[in-house]
Amino acid sequence: MSVAELSDLFVWSAATALTIALIAYSVDLARLTEAAQAARAAAREPVTVGGPSVAAATAPSGVTGGARGTRATGIARSTLVLGTLLLLVGIVLRGVAAGRSPTANMYEFTILGTFCALVALLVMQRRRPIAFVGVVVSGIAVLALVLALNTLHVQADAVQPALQRYWLVIHVGVAIIATGISTVAFATTVLQVLRDARDTGRSRLERPWSRLDGVRQAFHGARVTGPSFAWLEQVPDARRLEASSFRQHAVGFVLWTLTLIGGAIWAEEAWGRYWGWDPKEVGTFVAWVVYAAYLHARTTRGWAGRRAAYLVFVAYGVVLANFTVVNLYIPGNHSYSGL
Repeated sequence: MSVAELSDLFVWSAATALTIALIAYSVDLARLTEAAQAARAAAREPVTVGGPSVAAATAPSGVTGGARGTRATGIARSTLVLGTLLLLVGIVLRGVAAGRSPTANMYEFTILGTFCALVALLVMQRRRPIAFVGVVVSGIAVLALVLALNTLHVQADAVQPALQRYWLVIHVGVAIIATGISTVAFATTVLQVLRDARDTGRSRLERPWSRLDGVRQAFHGARVTGPSFAWLEQVPDARRLEASSFRQHAVGFVLWTLTLIGGAIWAEEAWGRYWGWDPKEVGTFVAWVVYAAYLHARTTRGWAGRRAAYLVFVAYGVVLANFTVVNLYIPGNHSYSGL
Protein backbone atom coordinates (compact mmCIF):
# COMPACT_ATOMS: atom_id res chain seq x y z
CA MET A 1 0.00 0.00 0.00
CA SER A 2 1.40 3.38 -1.01
CA VAL A 3 1.58 6.39 1.29
CA ALA A 4 -1.20 8.11 -0.70
CA GLU A 5 -3.47 5.08 -0.32
CA LEU A 6 -2.69 4.94 3.39
CA SER A 7 -3.66 8.60 3.65
CA ASP A 8 -7.01 7.87 2.01
CA LEU A 9 -7.55 5.00 4.43
CA PHE A 10 -7.01 7.28 7.41
CA VAL A 11 -9.41 9.87 5.97
CA TRP A 12 -12.05 7.15 5.53
CA SER A 13 -11.40 6.01 9.10
CA ALA A 14 -11.86 9.61 10.28
CA ALA A 15 -15.18 9.81 8.43
CA THR A 16 -16.28 6.58 10.13
CA ALA A 17 -15.34 7.84 13.60
CA LEU A 18 -17.10 11.15 12.96
CA THR A 19 -20.22 9.28 11.82
CA ILE A 20 -20.28 7.56 15.21
CA ALA A 21 -19.82 10.96 16.87
CA LEU A 22 -22.73 12.33 14.82
CA ILE A 23 -24.97 9.46 15.95
CA ALA A 24 -23.90 9.89 19.58
CA TYR A 25 -24.55 13.64 19.48
CA SER A 26 -27.98 12.94 17.96
CA VAL A 27 -28.77 10.45 20.74
CA ASP A 28 -27.67 13.01 23.32
CA LEU A 29 -29.90 15.61 21.68
CA ALA A 30 -32.85 13.22 21.85
CA ARG A 31 -32.07 12.55 25.52
CA LEU A 32 -32.13 16.26 26.25
CA THR A 33 -35.49 16.55 24.53
CA GLU A 34 -36.99 13.73 26.60
CA ALA A 35 -35.50 15.10 29.81
CA ALA A 36 -36.82 18.60 29.13
CA GLN A 37 -40.28 17.27 28.36
CA ALA A 38 -40.26 15.20 31.56
CA ALA A 39 -39.17 18.24 33.57
CA ARG A 40 -41.97 20.37 32.14
CA ALA A 41 -44.53 17.64 32.81
CA ALA A 42 -43.29 17.27 36.40
CA ALA A 43 -43.43 21.02 36.95
CA ARG A 44 -47.09 21.10 35.86
CA GLU A 45 -48.17 18.38 38.30
CA PRO A 46 -49.99 19.60 41.44
CA VAL A 47 -48.07 19.50 44.69
CA THR A 48 -49.86 17.96 47.68
CA VAL A 49 -48.23 17.85 51.06
CA GLY A 50 -47.47 14.32 52.08
CA GLY A 51 -48.55 12.93 48.72
CA PRO A 52 -46.55 11.42 45.91
CA SER A 53 -46.83 14.61 43.87
CA VAL A 54 -44.18 16.35 45.97
CA ALA A 55 -41.44 14.27 44.40
CA ALA A 56 -42.96 14.73 40.95
CA ALA A 57 -42.49 18.48 41.18
CA THR A 58 -38.76 17.96 41.18
CA ALA A 59 -37.04 17.79 37.81
CA PRO A 60 -35.69 14.36 36.87
CA SER A 61 -32.07 13.67 37.68
CA GLY A 62 -31.17 13.63 34.00
CA VAL A 63 -32.29 17.23 33.46
CA THR A 64 -29.25 19.39 33.90
CA GLY A 65 -28.03 22.13 31.62
CA GLY A 66 -25.52 20.38 29.38
CA ALA A 67 -24.96 17.28 31.50
CA ARG A 68 -21.53 15.79 30.97
CA GLY A 69 -21.93 12.37 32.48
CA THR A 70 -24.12 10.59 29.91
CA ARG A 71 -22.76 7.73 27.90
CA ALA A 72 -23.76 9.33 24.60
CA THR A 73 -21.88 12.52 25.47
CA GLY A 74 -18.76 10.54 26.35
CA ILE A 75 -18.91 8.52 23.13
CA ALA A 76 -19.46 11.68 21.08
CA ARG A 77 -16.47 13.49 22.59
CA SER A 78 -14.21 10.44 22.36
CA THR A 79 -15.01 9.64 18.74
CA LEU A 80 -14.79 13.33 17.85
CA VAL A 81 -11.25 13.44 19.21
CA LEU A 82 -10.44 10.12 17.51
CA GLY A 83 -11.80 11.28 14.18
CA THR A 84 -9.85 14.54 14.40
CA LEU A 85 -6.59 12.68 15.13
CA LEU A 86 -7.18 10.17 12.32
CA LEU A 87 -7.85 13.02 9.92
CA LEU A 88 -4.65 14.76 11.03
CA VAL A 89 -2.66 11.60 10.24
CA GLY A 90 -4.35 11.38 6.85
CA ILE A 91 -3.46 15.01 6.09
CA VAL A 92 0.18 14.52 7.10
CA LEU A 93 0.46 11.38 4.98
CA ARG A 94 -1.10 13.23 2.05
CA GLY A 95 1.62 15.87 2.35
CA VAL A 96 4.31 13.18 2.49
CA ALA A 97 2.90 11.44 -0.58
CA ALA A 98 2.74 14.70 -2.55
CA GLY A 99 6.09 16.00 -1.33
CA ARG A 100 4.58 19.39 -0.45
CA SER A 101 2.07 21.01 1.85
CA PRO A 102 -1.40 19.49 1.27
CA THR A 103 -3.11 22.75 0.28
CA ALA A 104 -3.07 22.73 -3.53
CA ASN A 105 -6.49 21.47 -4.64
CA MET A 106 -10.12 21.19 -3.58
CA TYR A 107 -9.67 17.74 -2.04
CA GLU A 108 -6.84 18.90 0.21
CA PHE A 109 -8.61 22.16 1.03
CA THR A 110 -11.69 20.17 2.08
CA ILE A 111 -9.95 17.74 4.39
CA LEU A 112 -7.84 20.52 5.94
CA GLY A 113 -10.85 22.80 6.34
CA THR A 114 -12.76 19.95 7.97
CA PHE A 115 -9.88 19.36 10.36
CA CYS A 116 -9.84 23.06 11.35
CA ALA A 117 -13.61 23.00 11.95
CA LEU A 118 -13.23 19.94 14.18
CA VAL A 119 -10.45 21.57 16.18
CA ALA A 120 -12.57 24.71 16.61
CA LEU A 121 -15.47 22.50 17.77
CA LEU A 122 -13.26 20.73 20.31
CA VAL A 123 -12.11 24.07 21.71
CA MET A 124 -15.68 25.36 21.89
CA GLN A 125 -16.98 22.16 23.54
CA ARG A 126 -14.18 22.10 26.10
CA ARG A 127 -16.16 23.89 28.81
CA ARG A 128 -19.71 22.85 28.00
CA PRO A 129 -20.70 20.33 25.36
CA ILE A 130 -23.63 21.50 23.21
CA ALA A 131 -25.16 18.57 21.35
CA PHE A 132 -26.78 20.64 18.60
CA VAL A 133 -23.52 22.31 17.57
CA GLY A 134 -21.88 18.88 17.64
CA VAL A 135 -24.59 17.48 15.36
CA VAL A 136 -24.25 20.33 12.85
CA VAL A 137 -20.45 20.44 12.69
CA SER A 138 -19.89 16.67 12.76
CA GLY A 139 -22.62 16.27 10.13
CA ILE A 140 -20.96 18.83 7.87
CA ALA A 141 -17.60 17.13 8.50
CA VAL A 142 -18.86 13.67 7.52
CA LEU A 143 -20.56 15.04 4.40
CA ALA A 144 -17.46 17.02 3.42
CA LEU A 145 -15.09 14.06 3.84
CA VAL A 146 -17.32 11.63 1.94
CA LEU A 147 -17.78 14.10 -0.92
CA ALA A 148 -14.05 14.85 -0.93
CA LEU A 149 -13.11 11.18 -1.16
CA ASN A 150 -15.74 10.27 -3.76
CA THR A 151 -15.93 13.45 -5.88
CA LEU A 152 -12.99 15.77 -5.27
CA HIS A 153 -10.20 13.24 -4.82
CA VAL A 154 -7.17 13.65 -7.11
CA GLN A 155 -3.81 11.96 -7.23
CA ALA A 156 -1.15 13.28 -4.86
CA ASP A 157 1.28 14.96 -7.27
CA ALA A 158 3.45 18.04 -7.48
CA VAL A 159 1.74 21.32 -8.27
CA GLN A 160 2.14 23.65 -11.23
CA PRO A 161 4.89 26.30 -11.07
CA ALA A 162 2.50 29.12 -10.18
CA LEU A 163 1.71 27.34 -6.91
CA GLN A 164 5.29 26.45 -5.98
CA ARG A 165 5.60 29.31 -3.51
CA TYR A 166 5.65 29.59 0.25
CA TRP A 167 2.48 31.65 -0.18
CA LEU A 168 0.67 28.38 -0.89
CA VAL A 169 1.04 27.51 2.79
CA ILE A 170 0.43 31.02 4.15
CA HIS A 171 -2.42 32.25 1.95
CA VAL A 172 -4.33 28.99 1.51
CA GLY A 173 -3.59 27.83 5.06
CA VAL A 174 -5.10 30.98 6.58
CA ALA A 175 -8.15 30.65 4.30
CA ILE A 176 -8.62 27.05 5.45
CA ILE A 177 -8.49 28.01 9.13
CA ALA A 178 -10.92 30.88 8.49
CA THR A 179 -13.35 28.48 6.81
CA GLY A 180 -13.15 26.02 9.70
CA ILE A 181 -13.84 28.69 12.32
CA SER A 182 -16.65 30.18 10.23
CA THR A 183 -18.31 26.75 10.07
CA VAL A 184 -18.47 26.41 13.86
CA ALA A 185 -19.57 30.05 14.18
CA PHE A 186 -22.34 29.38 11.66
CA ALA A 187 -23.59 26.41 13.70
CA THR A 188 -23.56 28.54 16.85
CA THR A 189 -25.58 31.24 15.11
CA VAL A 190 -28.17 28.72 13.95
CA LEU A 191 -28.54 27.54 17.55
CA GLN A 192 -28.83 31.15 18.72
CA VAL A 193 -31.72 31.81 16.31
CA LEU A 194 -33.52 28.64 17.37
CA ARG A 195 -33.13 29.45 21.07
CA ASP A 196 -34.34 33.01 20.52
CA ALA A 197 -37.38 31.75 18.58
CA ARG A 198 -38.29 29.42 21.42
CA ASP A 199 -37.76 32.04 24.14
CA THR A 200 -39.89 34.63 22.35
CA GLY A 201 -42.49 32.17 21.04
CA ARG A 202 -41.83 33.24 17.46
CA SER A 203 -42.75 30.43 15.10
CA ARG A 204 -44.17 30.89 11.62
CA LEU A 205 -45.84 27.52 12.05
CA GLU A 206 -48.14 28.97 14.71
CA ARG A 207 -49.98 31.26 12.26
CA PRO A 208 -51.86 30.20 9.10
CA TRP A 209 -50.06 30.75 5.81
CA SER A 210 -51.77 32.53 2.96
CA ARG A 211 -50.44 29.80 0.69
CA LEU A 212 -49.46 26.18 1.22
CA ASP A 213 -51.14 26.04 4.61
CA GLY A 214 -51.27 22.27 4.28
CA VAL A 215 -47.46 22.22 4.35
CA ARG A 216 -47.51 24.34 7.51
CA GLN A 217 -49.91 21.93 9.20
CA ALA A 218 -47.78 18.94 8.21
CA PHE A 219 -44.77 20.46 9.97
CA HIS A 220 -46.71 22.03 12.83
CA GLY A 221 -45.63 19.32 15.27
CA ALA A 222 -41.98 20.15 14.62
CA ARG A 223 -42.29 23.86 15.36
CA VAL A 224 -39.49 25.42 17.39
CA THR A 225 -41.89 26.32 20.20
CA GLY A 226 -43.21 22.75 20.38
CA PRO A 227 -42.10 19.74 22.43
CA SER A 228 -39.76 18.45 19.72
CA PHE A 229 -37.42 21.36 20.43
CA ALA A 230 -37.63 21.15 24.21
CA TRP A 231 -33.89 20.43 24.26
CA LEU A 232 -33.33 24.12 23.51
CA GLU A 233 -34.15 24.82 27.14
CA GLN A 234 -30.96 22.96 28.13
CA VAL A 235 -28.53 25.11 26.10
CA PRO A 236 -27.16 28.58 26.93
CA ASP A 237 -29.55 31.46 26.38
CA ALA A 238 -29.65 33.31 23.06
CA ARG A 239 -27.61 36.25 24.34
CA ARG A 240 -24.71 34.04 25.46
CA LEU A 241 -24.80 32.10 22.21
CA GLU A 242 -24.77 35.34 20.24
CA ALA A 243 -21.76 36.57 22.23
CA SER A 244 -19.94 33.30 21.52
CA SER A 245 -20.81 33.53 17.82
CA PHE A 246 -19.59 37.13 17.70
CA ARG A 247 -16.21 36.20 19.21
CA GLN A 248 -15.77 33.36 16.73
CA HIS A 249 -16.69 35.58 13.79
CA ALA A 250 -14.31 38.28 15.00
CA VAL A 251 -11.44 35.78 14.87
CA GLY A 252 -12.63 34.50 11.51
CA PHE A 253 -12.86 38.02 10.11
CA VAL A 254 -9.23 38.73 11.02
CA LEU A 255 -8.24 35.54 9.19
CA TRP A 256 -10.34 36.47 6.14
CA THR A 257 -8.60 39.86 6.12
CA LEU A 258 -5.20 38.16 6.18
CA THR A 259 -6.40 35.87 3.38
CA LEU A 260 -7.18 38.87 1.17
CA ILE A 261 -3.90 40.62 1.99
CA GLY A 262 -1.83 37.49 1.46
CA GLY A 263 -3.61 36.73 -1.79
CA ALA A 264 -2.98 40.25 -3.09
CA ILE A 265 0.74 40.03 -2.29
CA TRP A 266 1.00 36.61 -3.92
CA ALA A 267 -0.93 37.84 -6.99
CA GLU A 268 1.49 40.73 -7.44
CA GLU A 269 4.43 38.35 -7.18
CA ALA A 270 2.93 35.76 -9.56
CA TRP A 271 0.97 37.87 -12.05
CA GLY A 272 2.32 41.39 -11.60
CA ARG A 273 -0.85 42.92 -10.13
CA TYR A 274 -2.47 43.01 -6.71
CA TRP A 275 -6.06 42.75 -7.88
CA GLY A 276 -7.53 41.49 -11.13
CA TRP A 277 -11.22 40.85 -10.47
CA ASP A 278 -10.70 37.12 -10.72
CA PRO A 279 -13.90 35.23 -9.70
CA LYS A 280 -12.19 33.73 -6.66
CA GLU A 281 -10.90 37.11 -5.56
CA VAL A 282 -14.33 38.64 -5.95
CA GLY A 283 -16.01 35.83 -4.02
CA THR A 284 -13.58 36.12 -1.12
CA PHE A 285 -13.98 39.90 -1.09
CA VAL A 286 -17.79 39.62 -1.03
CA ALA A 287 -17.61 37.22 1.93
CA TRP A 288 -15.24 39.62 3.69
CA VAL A 289 -17.62 42.55 3.08
CA VAL A 290 -20.63 40.68 4.48
CA TYR A 291 -18.70 39.56 7.56
CA ALA A 292 -17.51 43.15 8.00
CA ALA A 293 -21.10 44.35 7.72
CA TYR A 294 -22.12 41.85 10.41
CA LEU A 295 -19.41 42.97 12.82
CA HIS A 296 -20.11 46.64 12.10
CA ALA A 297 -23.85 46.20 12.60
CA ARG A 298 -23.30 44.39 15.90
CA THR A 299 -20.78 46.82 17.35
CA THR A 300 -21.84 50.26 16.10
CA ARG A 301 -25.42 50.00 14.87
CA GLY A 302 -26.83 48.00 17.74
CA TRP A 303 -28.04 45.11 15.59
CA ALA A 304 -28.64 41.94 17.55
CA GLY A 305 -30.59 38.72 17.36
CA ARG A 306 -32.06 37.61 14.07
CA ARG A 307 -31.17 40.70 12.02
CA ALA A 308 -27.47 40.19 12.65
CA ALA A 309 -27.78 36.40 12.28
CA TYR A 310 -29.16 36.74 8.77
CA LEU A 311 -25.92 38.46 7.73
CA VAL A 312 -24.02 35.47 9.09
CA PHE A 313 -26.12 33.10 6.99
CA VAL A 314 -25.50 35.17 3.86
CA ALA A 315 -21.76 35.36 4.52
CA TYR A 316 -21.41 31.61 5.09
CA GLY A 317 -23.46 30.95 1.96
CA VAL A 318 -21.01 33.11 0.01
CA VAL A 319 -18.09 31.14 1.48
CA LEU A 320 -19.62 27.84 0.37
CA ALA A 321 -20.49 29.18 -3.08
CA ASN A 322 -16.99 30.59 -3.50
CA PHE A 323 -15.50 27.20 -2.71
CA THR A 324 -17.85 25.05 -4.79
CA VAL A 325 -19.45 27.03 -7.64
CA VAL A 326 -16.48 29.27 -8.39
CA ASN A 327 -13.93 26.45 -8.24
CA LEU A 328 -15.93 24.00 -10.33
CA TYR A 329 -17.88 26.07 -12.84
CA ILE A 330 -16.32 29.52 -13.27
CA PRO A 331 -12.91 29.55 -14.97
CA GLY A 332 -10.23 31.86 -13.61
CA ASN A 333 -6.67 32.08 -12.37
CA HIS A 334 -7.67 30.19 -9.22
CA SER A 335 -9.05 27.15 -11.05
CA TYR A 336 -6.80 24.67 -9.24
CA SER A 337 -9.42 22.10 -8.27
CA GLY A 338 -7.47 19.37 -10.07
CA LEU A 339 -10.68 17.83 -11.42
